[in-house]
Amino acid sequence: MLTEFTREEFINYVNNQLSNIFCFKADVSKLGEYYDVAIKRTEKCFSATQNKYYKNADGISHFSPFHSGQYSVFLYYLANAAHKGGNSALATKIYYLNKVLNGVEWYYEIDLPDVFGVEHPVGSVLGRAKYGNGFFVYQGCTVGANKRVYPKMGNNVLLYANATILGDCNIGNNVIVSACTYIKDEDIPDNCIVFGTSPNLVIKKYPEDVMKEKFAAFWDLEKMQ
Repeated sequence: MLTEFTREEFINYVNNQLSNIFCFKADVSKLGEYYDVAIKRTEKCFSATQNKYYKNADGISHFSPFHSGQYSVFLYYLANAAHKGGNSALATKIYYLNKVLNGVEWYYEIDLPDVFGVEHPVGSVLGRAKYGNGFFVYQGCTVGANKRVYPKMGNNVLLYANATILGDCNIGNNVIVSACTYIKDEDIPDNCIVFGTSPNLVIKKYPEDVMKEKFAAFWDLEKMQ
């Protein structure tokens, strides 16, 4: 994967943002350790996308911190790496940095998958659900709990703008949740498009190959195996 900056430049870039916004400087060696984890996850994630803005003219994956969607994904991976490295103080600040810069609420303890995507993700709130590869979210979407129970999602789940999934939900594979749809404590089968508001959802089933063709516009499905 090509990157806008060198490793050292990226580490300094993040550290300068932390300093300018929060008057805090991270330990460079620790930040570098978490960067190495995050950039590998970012490369794996971006290698599967079909989004032309994530590639150069030769089709090679390219990561720029000046693309807000790309940078939001990287900062989530960076905060999560710091958390898993036992550095919750730094994880908290990077998570907050992501919120300040990109308007996303993705807590560092949640487990977003190796391959997930965003488009205009401002206002998205992602809770402690189980996410499958190919999860994709647009602006204003919410995934959260009802009575402390969180959703479980299969692979290739797409949430269009302002969609909400709450509570004891099992969302199947290859599912598109339409804009402004509200799902609460309901199961959704594989290979469908969902509309409306619980408990009066409209679920349109499609053959698996039809739904996979829709998701092939977002992902190189072979790279997600």
